[in-house]
Amino acid sequence: MSFGKKSKKTASAPAVPEQAEQSAQSAQPEVPAPVVVERVPLIAGNWKMNLDHLQAIALVQKLSWSLKDVKHDYGTVEVAVFPPFTDLRSVQTLLAADRLALRLGAQDVSPNAPGAFTGDVAASFLSKLGADYVIVGHSERRQGHGEDDATVAAKARAAAAAGIAPLICVGETAEDRAASGAAAVPLAQLDVALSSLEAGAEFVVAYEPVWAIGSGEPASPEQAQEVIGELRARVRQSHGDDAAARTRLLYGGSVTSQNVAAFLRQPDIDGALVGGASLDADEFSRIVQFKKHVIAG
Repeated sequence: MSFGKKSKKTASAPAVPEQAEQSAQSAQPEVPAPVVVERVPLIAGNWKMNLDHLQAIALVQKLSWSLKDVKHDYGTVEVAVFPPFTDLRSVQTLLAADRLALRLGAQDVSPNAPGAFTGDVAASFLSKLGADYVIVGHSERRQGHGEDDATVAAKARAAAAAGIAPLICVGETAEDRAASGAAAVPLAQLDVALSSLEAGAEFVVAYEPVWAIGSGEPASPEQAQEVIGELRARVRQSHGDDAAARTRLLYGGSVTSQNVAAFLRQPDIDGALVGGASLDADEFSRIVQFKKHVIAG
């Protein structure tokens, strides 16, 4: 993380009358230099409820080999996989044993500490498995499991407390978009999640318009940038300039190797949350290599 340098004040001789105005102007308080941060793009593969632990091992091995063949630099584009709970230990063991640079994430987490919560998985358990990220607020959890904004916020808080970065999903349905515009619902969802996170907490935000997920019809890059730009402004308002500068905001919703570069050209889009395409090692590898297809405009 680098910051702009401020100029230093030096002592000077008393000003003559005609220099007084210039001296008064130079005595004005300095304007803080803007925070300058180079955000490393993140390509995250959400496997959803697909692949058993043996299939998971095979996919990670093939993906790793594919990226090794093209000499992928994980320092310039971070890559994370989000297997089902039953696959996490197998994938974590493979990553550690083969010293693979892929990052590990989970698809959900309990808002509760360990205890009498049948079927839940505590954030502390995921931390012990070496999980770097956990998805919270995905539309499939919001719609299919009735999770509201308060539940999502509690999950984000639990993850952060365990040292795991919550990947907070927000997005509007087609009906939301028609009624109140593209940004209103995602901003409201993000507000509640941000209210649960302390200053300095690490988190990622993924904008996934619900109407685009799995439809084969993604938002346009310009539509995505418009909403994500507003989401970054809300992070700045809530957590300050530094958080807004360093927080990565992703686009998700029918991402493929054919369209990812257009999204990543946008100034506020720092990566992609990839669904179905992440189950194909070759296709996901091509998505990770998006920089080869980005042409400066």
